[in-house]
Amino acid sequence: MENRKRIVIKVGTSTLTYENGKLNLRRFQQLCRVISDLQNAGNEMILVSSGALGVGVGKLGIKEKPSETPKKQAIAAVGQCELMFMYDKIFGEYDNMAAQMLLTRSVIDDELLRTNALNTFEALIAMRIIPVVNENDSVATDEIEGANFGDNDMLSALVAKLVGADRLVIMTDIDGLFETNPRVDPYAKLLKRVPEIDDEIKKMAGGTGSNRGTGGMSTKVAAAEIATKSGIECCVLNGSNPEVLYELMDGHNPGTIFEAVKK
Repeated sequence: MENRKRIVIKVGTSTLTYENGKLNLRRFQQLCRVISDLQNAGNEMILVSSGALGVGVGKLGIKEKPSETPKKQAIAAVGQCELMFMYDKIFGEYDNMAAQMLLTRSVIDDELLRTNALNTFEALIAMRIIPVVNENDSVATDEIEGANFGDNDMLSALVAKLVGADRLVIMTDIDGLFETNPRVDPYAKLLKRVPEIDDEIKKMAGGTGSNRGTGGMSTKVAAAEIATKSGIECCVLNGSNPEVLYELMDGHNPGTIFEAVKK
């Protein structure tokens, strides 16, 4: 593997759950095992995890997401408990500890709160504890309403910038950024490397996410722009097989790599 690095990994709802909202246990187990292995290898791992609302819907047996924001927040609160229970349990199986970090946009924007959050991240990392980050849906509605953080894509970029990460990895349900929509065009070409995010790249990223998530490729490119401008390489890849992270850490390119802007 490459030299030890500080890695922020973002995983979306569509990667963690089935269509009915229930956890995809095999994929969940694989994800925790690979992150634990990379942590054991000396890397500093931070996980930004969506899925609270989707898991809450599945746990409560609700067929569809409610439209009322307070109900969404309540369901996400239930789902967040389930998510952290599973992360704590499975990371523990691989002799690693997880810690919950719930953030809001106000924490990122406020200098004092941002410093406090960074101090907590640094303390957890120093103790070899894996921070598991999500938006605090009980008091904030940005992710629930698909705004600002955009299914945690933007949050993951801001976290990567905050902690001075070497790499941001966004795991989703598509192989990366295509020149055209691969769900419509069977001959769509995958872009393996993006040296610069310009207007043409942004146009390629149009469209929305899955029924379970709120983000689409446009939010991932927006997140990549924040990361790369901060000198952080960003890779968008398919999270259906979490072991693809090994390929990335071994120097291969399993998705689309957005190159860091040289300072």
